[in-house]
Amino acid sequence: MSDTTSEPTKVGSRNLLATLEIDTRLLGMIGAFVAIALVFNFWTDGRFLTPRNIFNLTIQTVSVGIMAAGMVFVIVTRHIDLSVGALLATVSALMAMTQTQVLPNDFGFGLNNPATVFVTILIGLVAGTLIGAFHGYLIGFLTIPAFIVTLGGLFVWRNVAWFQTRGQTIGPLDERFQSLGGIGGTLGETGSLIFGLLAIAAALFGLFTARRRKVQHEFPVKPLWAEITLGAIISGAILGFVLILNNYEKPVRVIQREFAARGETMPEGYSEAYGIPYSVLILILVAIVMTMVATKTRLGRYIFAAGGNPEATSLAGVDIRWLTVKVFAIMGALCAISAVVASARLTFHTNDIGTLDELRVIAAAVIGGTALSGGLGTIHGAILGALIMQSLQSGMAMVGVDAPFQNIVVGIVLVLAVFVDILYRKRTGIK
Repeated sequence: MSDTTSEPTKVGSRNLLATLEIDTRLLGMIGAFVAIALVFNFWTDGRFLTPRNIFNLTIQTVSVGIMAAGMVFVIVTRHIDLSVGALLATVSALMAMTQTQVLPNDFGFGLNNPATVFVTILIGLVAGTLIGAFHGYLIGFLTIPAFIVTLGGLFVWRNVAWFQTRGQTIGPLDERFQSLGGIGGTLGETGSLIFGLLAIAAALFGLFTARRRKVQHEFPVKPLWAEITLGAIISGAILGFVLILNNYEKPVRVIQREFAARGETMPEGYSEAYGIPYSVLILILVAIVMTMVATKTRLGRYIFAAGGNPEATSLAGVDIRWLTVKVFAIMGALCAISAVVASARLTFHTNDIGTLDELRVIAAAVIGGTALSGGLGTIHGAILGALIMQSLQSGMAMVGVDAPFQNIVVGIVLVLAVFVDILYRKRTGIK
């Protein structure tokens, strides 16, 4: 009797992570991010982990994170896309010219008209999706290797962007459009807290419904204490993130300017926090939608099946050619969304926007655990990979490391990440 009762405790303590069903790779990436943050915080005398720097870090991560989510699908299907930075530039130029030239001159409305931001984003999304689908057609139906198609796209779309603007900086952009870039548009302290509480409620409800569904179908479930622990970890992470951003207060001059624009006077001692940026909300929405596509839809199952074994998937009746078109169309649409965020954050379209983003996006996906051999990858892993990449670059910039050496470090980290991935798959038996 004593052996029977003591064994679960012994096994449970030894397999805590397995009981909680926490991915060890994800835990390792979180540990790497924490280590990077602590090292740079010590190196910068506590400046790295300030609310201000974390706020800036989040909005700088968004653009690459959005495209990294799409790159997961591309790499999972055993392809690559080297054109994402150039495609971002083309869409950014198109949207900038739409706001400043096309709508005012041809349709009689332009900057700061309520319809401008919606028309601009719609045009950008359509253009990005069509270009991505065209890439997919060349790869899927004409069987041109993705490396060649997208390498050609890198040269073509980067210069299409230049010809649209003749190499000029276009701006300032529409004020509502600019609010999607980060510091110019946030939920504020109260809105961020409400969002955080709603996110916690949604996460806990998701855990509850998933457990109930397993019970109904007589599937194994985690112990109740494990569910409670996991819920507490998720709730703490969400609330902590919100509180950190709510501690970044707006400068007094910014608040005074906002009051003056409304014809009011700022009360003495008044303060206001930025809270969660709209661009971060866009990234969260992209992450949720892409994760649902990957795990809950037929398209997602086909994508991962085709990456794992394309021959068997084709024999099962899946049209790999059209699947390739859809994957690259999704990638193009996400490049367009990223173009919105990137140009809005700058408040201008610049000729060098998106330069080298293709390498950062691929690196983020690979660091996040997406297998270059296809068939394996997660959306949250790619976004965490983007955060790790941005943390490295931001930290190095804060300590005065020159840009060329920053790229050297990023290259070394990318190779090291692939090597660690190879060792991990050998150890776990994952192919």
